[in-house]
Amino acid sequence: MAVSDEFLQELRARINIESVVSPYVNLKKHGSVLTGLCPFHNEKTPSFTVYPESSSFYCFGCGVGGDVITFVRRIENLDYVEALKSLAQRIGMQMPEDGYDDTLMKRRLRILSANRAAAKFFHEALFAAESKPALDYLLNRGLTIATIKHFGLGFAPDSWSKLCSKLREDGFSFQELVEANLVSRSKKNNNESYYDRFRKRIMVPIIDLRGNVVAFGGRVLDDSKPKYINTSDTLVYKKGRDIFALNFAKNGNEGSLILTEGYMDTIALHQAGFKNAVAGLGTALTREQAQLLSRYAKEVIICYDNDEAGREATAKALNVLGQTDLKLRVLQLRGGKDPDDIIKKHGRERFKNLLDGAANDIEFKILEERQKHDLNTPNGKLDFLKAAANILAELDGAIERDIYASKLSEELSVGKDSIMQQVMENRKKLLNYKRKSRLKGLERKSLGISDKLNPEFGRNVRAVKAEETLISSLMNNPDFYGKICDKISADDFITETNRHIFKVITFRLAENKDIDTNLLSSELNNDEMSKVIRFRLRSNELINTLRECEDCIKVIIEEKNKQKDLNPASLSDEEFLDLFKQKNT
Repeated sequence: MAVSDEFLQELRARINIESVVSPYVNLKKHGSVLTGLCPFHNEKTPSFTVYPESSSFYCFGCGVGGDVITFVRRIENLDYVEALKSLAQRIGMQMPEDGYDDTLMKRRLRILSANRAAAKFFHEALFAAESKPALDYLLNRGLTIATIKHFGLGFAPDSWSKLCSKLREDGFSFQELVEANLVSRSKKNNNESYYDRFRKRIMVPIIDLRGNVVAFGGRVLDDSKPKYINTSDTLVYKKGRDIFALNFAKNGNEGSLILTEGYMDTIALHQAGFKNAVAGLGTALTREQAQLLSRYAKEVIICYDNDEAGREATAKALNVLGQTDLKLRVLQLRGGKDPDDIIKKHGRERFKNLLDGAANDIEFKILEERQKHDLNTPNGKLDFLKAAANILAELDGAIERDIYASKLSEELSVGKDSIMQQVMENRKKLLNYKRKSRLKGLERKSLGISDKLNPEFGRNVRAVKAEETLISSLMNNPDFYGKICDKISADDFITETNRHIFKVITFRLAENKDIDTNLLSSELNNDEMSKVIRFRLRSNELINTLRECEDCIKVIIEEKNKQKDLNPASLSDEEFLDLFKQKNT
């Protein structure tokens, strides 16, 4: 996208990166920088750093970084133009009317428009005479008309093309409807046909935090399979990223969210007055969803179904959520198979009491282990205590370990000292394991092996180090360009990522343009921007001399020639002849 440098520089001067980041990260000032828990990976110790002076950010835990535009792109899942427009609107700047390709943004907007039109179609279809069985299904489940309208529930008619025909009349192309995953394409005997993806199903619109309909969940009216059909990933939707009903629950939740397994449980809880209920979207809880929850609450109460699958899902959710700073509790569903069932059978107050008495994550894990063993036998009691000691070893707080050990001692008539001894032995092993894993991780990071941006690293360690040092030196000393440009070009680089970054930087320098971070984000993707920020931060590690750059150039050229020696098929005819002459002189 060709937006002028002047526009980008004015945007940077007028935008406050702290105001952009702070709704997603609880920032604390440390000298001239701001730090907080990274919104892009799970962590308990802050490693996410914002640099107000350069309007940039970098996470020393996961390596994600960039300028303020990159942050908005990542956090809101927007393309470059959309992120730029969002920031410009925030400060009242007028976007340039031409000079950039907004094709992708237009495709996204068309998908969102198609989804909105489809949601209206499904909702109106639910109240049509021929859809009475579908409306009766929802009413018989105890939902009121007000709740149905609040969530925009609908019905996909039992037809092959009613939705497709309606949206075609509204001006949407077949391609747009396929991209929105509302319509499927069939090709038989060289003839293409299109049909509705959702048919004879209750339709639940998935709405993001900005109020856009991004996807749908479709449920059958009976026990036929598949029970659910959901929107596949599109340009506007990734099922492992969004949370159902968070658009409602994010406000006024008093710092607590109830996490259920599905749409209908969440909808039933909202109707019963528990407006802080949310649900995952058809898959096991992901790290992205855990991070999203942590932005809008301090506590999550897991409320999954009371069956084996629900308990397994709870254990997995605890593992994922446990990597955030969220306080966790688990609700034991006594008296029903799911929240909806309990409210119908016993009423709202019974569920409220269960909610108030929900166990924390440690209590839940101990209870789960207790149910696996026969405590009336010596072996059963011993196996349970060993498992419980492993659980307590995970606790960082000495007081917490002491309280739970005391409780186990009283319940099982076992000496507390014995339990604590086992706990501390397990904790020592656990801490040693974590320390070794951490050191190994740090070593891998220092070598660059863990750099996801450079999958070629393992095969080109020496070249990559030289490439990155050269780029870092050039970024911190742009005046070096005139003295090295005749000695190396981007084509000499071994790895594709570094080659592209070097090409962008040297092109701008050749045009006498600034290589400020905020001016590069239009030409580099999110991952490349992360590397650029890392290069900027490496200045203290470098000697920052022309000699250092020349040494790097020498290594890069040597490594390039080595690769040619190893793979003659990759040489041009002229290079191959030169190599042949060299080997025979």
